[in-house]
Amino acid sequence: MIPVEGHKNLYRDENSNAIVNTDHAAYNDYINTRRINSDKQVELDQMKSEIETLKSMLNDLASKITS
Repeated sequence: MIPVEGHKNLYRDENSNAIVNTDHAAYNDYINTRRINSDKQVELDQMKSEIETLKSMLNDLASKITS
């Protein structure tokens, strides 16, 4: 692989001409951040679903009380 000028962790693959980043620590940080954000999104979606269920239950209860 050929080093990319001005970038210590970037190399150009001679066969595919692709740029390859060899900074494993930065890659691992990126993967961990994506995993954390994904977990947060799943938790948020679950909370939204639970809130919708509670709203529906409260509406049902309110309609029974006023009837």
